[in-house]
Amino acid sequence: MLDFNNFWTKFKKKRYLIINSLFFLIAYLVIINFLPLERKFRYEFQKGRPWQHEDLIAPFDFPIYKLPEEIQAEKDSILRHVKPYFIYNQTVEQQILNQFSKDYQLAWTNFYKQDSALRANDYNYRKTTPRPRKKLFDKYFNLIERKLHFIYQRGVLDPVSMQEVMPKYDENSLIVIYRDNLAKTYSLGEIFTLKTAYEYLYNYLEQLKKQNPRNAYIIQFFRDMDLNKYIVANLIFSKSKTEELKRQALANISETMGFVQAGERIIYKGEVVDLQKYRILMSLKREYEQSALLGSRNILVLGTAIVVLILLMTLVLFIYNYKPEVLKDTRQSGLLLLLITLVVVVSSLVIKNNTFNIYILPFAIVPVIVKVFYDERMALFVHLTIIFIIGFYAPNSFEFIILQFVSGYAAIFSLSKLSRRGQLYISSAGVFLAFSILYLGIGLIQEASLKNIRWQYFLYFGINALLVLLAYPLIYAFEKSFGFISDMTLIELSNTNNPLLRRLSMNAPGTFQHSLQVANLAESAANKIGANSLLVRVGALYHDIGKLYAPLFFIENQISGVNPHDNLDFEESARIILRHVPEGVKLAQKHNLPQQIIDFIRTHHGTTIVQFFYKQYIKTFPDRLDDVDKFRYRGPRPFSRETAIVMMSDSIEAASRAMKKVDKEKIDSLVENIINSQIEQQQYVNTDLTFKEITLLKEHFKQMLLNIYHPRIEYPK
Repeated sequence: MLDFNNFWTKFKKKRYLIINSLFFLIAYLVIINFLPLERKFRYEFQKGRPWQHEDLIAPFDFPIYKLPEEIQAEKDSILRHVKPYFIYNQTVEQQILNQFSKDYQLAWTNFYKQDSALRANDYNYRKTTPRPRKKLFDKYFNLIERKLHFIYQRGVLDPVSMQEVMPKYDENSLIVIYRDNLAKTYSLGEIFTLKTAYEYLYNYLEQLKKQNPRNAYIIQFFRDMDLNKYIVANLIFSKSKTEELKRQALANISETMGFVQAGERIIYKGEVVDLQKYRILMSLKREYEQSALLGSRNILVLGTAIVVLILLMTLVLFIYNYKPEVLKDTRQSGLLLLLITLVVVVSSLVIKNNTFNIYILPFAIVPVIVKVFYDERMALFVHLTIIFIIGFYAPNSFEFIILQFVSGYAAIFSLSKLSRRGQLYISSAGVFLAFSILYLGIGLIQEASLKNIRWQYFLYFGINALLVLLAYPLIYAFEKSFGFISDMTLIELSNTNNPLLRRLSMNAPGTFQHSLQVANLAESAANKIGANSLLVRVGALYHDIGKLYAPLFFIENQISGVNPHDNLDFEESARIILRHVPEGVKLAQKHNLPQQIIDFIRTHHGTTIVQFFYKQYIKTFPDRLDDVDKFRYRGPRPFSRETAIVMMSDSIEAASRAMKKVDKEKIDSLVENIINSQIEQQQYVNTDLTFKEITLLKEHFKQMLLNIYHPRIEYPK
C-alpha cells in the first residue's frame, strides 16, 4: 500500500511529462500524415542570378516545359482571338414583317377614317390635302418592307449583349454567325446593330421624301407608326458554342518547347540563370519532384518524419531552456502544439489541392496569438517552426520562408501589447507592408524589371493582412477554452466599475482603498523588475475581496471605532481573519474570475501567521506555542514573481498605515523587516525571484513609501 501511494505521488508530480508526450506524439503523427509526400529538388536558384552549385548534368531525359506565366500569356492571346459565336434566328424576320403588315393595315384604316371625317367637315383641308390612295401607300409599304428584309438578312446585333461578350470592339472586330447549317466569319462592319439599322431605315425614308416631296405626308404616316419597334436583334449569342471554341483552341497549346537528353550539361557553376536556363531548371525540378520511383513512398515518409521530428524537438528544447514552466502546464504546451498542427494541416491541404495561393493563408495569426499569451521570443520561435515545416513543401521555398519570416516578425513587433483593438490593425498593416516591400525587392532582383513582377500577389498580401484580424476572435476563443488571460481581459477586470469591485468599494470601503494602494505599489514594483505589471495590478485589486463576507472584522473598515474582535477570543478572531482567503476564492469563482487572478487571492498571505492575534494568544497562554497552526494561513505560497510582489506590497502597505511617525529610517526598517521575515518563512521558495530582484524591490518600495508619506507644508491658520 505504501509503495502504491509513493508511486501515485511521484506520478502526479510528473504526469505532465506523460500528457505532453502524448500531445507531442499526436501532433507529430497528424503533421506527417498531412504533409505532401513528394521528392524535393535539392538546388535553389533564381532567375538572373549566378548558379551557385556545381555543374549540373541532366540525370535523365525530360521535356522543357514553358513557364506558367508563358502558358498563361499564350492562353490569353488565344482567347483574345477566339471569335464570339452567334446563331442567326430565322423566325425573327418573319414575325416582325407579319406584325409590320398587320400594324400597317390597322394604321391605314384609322388614317382613312380620320381623313374622310376631316374632308366632310373642313373645307380648307379638303382643298389643300390630296385624297389618300391605297395603292400609293401600299407602294411605300412594300419599299420599307424590302428594306427591313435587307436589314434582317444581313443580321442585327444588340450592342448591350455585344458589350458583355466583347468589351472592346470596333467595326473590324470579327464574329462567327451560324446560318443555314454553315458557320461563317463576319466583321461587325458588315452587320447592323439596333442603332445602325434604325439609322439606315431613317435615311432611306429621307431619300424617298426628297425624291417626291408631294408624298411627304405618306413618309410621315410611316414614321408615326414608330418603325423603331420593327427592328430587333436576330443574332443570338451562343455561350456554350463560344466556350467550346475556346476549349478547342486551348487544347492545341503545347506545354513543352524542346527536349533535354540524359548526360547533357544543363548549366555551369557561376553561369547566370537566364530565361532559357530557368525554363530548363524548372522543368528538371518538375520532373524530379513528380517522378514516382518504385518503393520511394516509404523513403519519403521516413525523410518527412526525420525533418518534422528535428524541427519539433528544436522547439521543445527551446521551451525547456527558455520557458520550462510551459512544459509543466499541459494547457500551455497543448495550445502551442494545437496551433502548429492546425496551421500545418490547413497549409498542406492548400498545397496538395492547389485550392488557392499559399500567400493568402495568414500565417502571422499564430505569432500574434502566441505573443498575447506568452512573449515575443516564443512567438517568433513557434512561427519559425511552422514556416520551416511548410517551407519544405511550399512552391519557391526560399522566397516563401523569407517572406513569411519577415511578415511574422513585423506582426510580432508591431504589436506591443494587445490592450486596444486598434493595435491589431497596426499589426495587420505591418504584415501587408512587410510582404509588399520585401516581395517587390525580391521581384526586382529576379526580374530586373517592374514589368514582369506578378502584381496580383499584392492582392494576396492584402487578403492575408485582413485575415490576420481574425486573431481577435481567436484569442477570445482560446482564452475561454484553455483558461488563458489576455491584456484585453485584464484591462476589463481593472475597471473599478466592475460589479465586484464596486461592491467592495460600497461594503468595504477601507479594504477597497487598501487594494488600490496595493495595486499602485505592486504595479510600479513589477515594472521595476520586468514582471507582468498589468496582471499584478489586477491581482492586487481583487486580492482582498474575501473580506466582503465580514468587512467590519477588518480594521480598515472600522470607521465607528467599534471593534467586534473585542468580544471574541483570539482563536475565533484568527479564524475569521484566516477565512477571508477561502471566501475570496469562492467569491471569485462565483463571478467567473480567471484562475490567474484567483491565484493572487490564494497566495497573497502564503503560509504566514496572523501575527497580532497569535502574539496576544501566546501572551495569554505561553505554554501553547504548538497551537501556531490555528493562526496560520493555508496557502499555497506564491509561485510566481507576480504573486510574490502582491504579497510584499500587501504586507508593506498595511504595515505602513500603522506607523505613527514616518521618516526614512522607519520606512527602511519596515520594508527590510517585512520582506526578510517572509524570506525566513520561505514564502518565495516556489518563485523564480533572484536576490538581485528582491534587493531592487526593497529599494523601490522604500522610495515609493517616501513619496507617499513625504512631509507637506503646514498652512498658516
